[in-house]
Amino acid sequence: MDASEQESIFRHWLANHAGLMWKVVRAFAAGPEDQEDLLQDIALQLWMSLPRFRNEAKETTWIYRVAFNTALVWKRDEKRRHTKHEKFFQLNAAPGIAAEHSTAMRDEDRVQQLYTAIRQLPKPDASLALMHLDGLSYREMSDVLGISESNVGVKLNRLRKRLAGMLKGTGHES
Repeated sequence: MDASEQESIFRHWLANHAGLMWKVVRAFAAGPEDQEDLLQDIALQLWMSLPRFRNEAKETTWIYRVAFNTALVWKRDEKRRHTKHEKFFQLNAAPGIAAEHSTAMRDEDRVQQLYTAIRQLPKPDASLALMHLDGLSYREMSDVLGISESNVGVKLNRLRKRLAGMLKGTGHES
């Protein structure tokens, strides 16, 4: 693959699969700064992995694998990054500010609650939840996770119940 072909495919992936990458990012990173950092890391890893892509799997499967693996490595180092800057964030926090919620803000709050719940799941479950939200088939999910399609179905059923319980506890039943 020459450089122009690699760039063309990479641009296509970014244009057509940004939502997929953002779902992974939102599941692993809470704040906007961390989300941007992780997205850049995923994009870099996609670029570097592109020459190894052989069209043997769907491009969405490849992108998910790269994104999840990158996010797992990123998450491992997150605690070190956050403890370093914790005092700075505490000094800049404005205590006692109550947020006013419009309908749009409540909807965004529900989405944030969902992603917060997903971040609390074990990483294989979080990745399964994200793929389900993205509408991947059981086959595609089994390819990404390396488990059987029937196991995907069982895990999704349990996962839906667990997330519903977690969201119910926040006052956001869906």
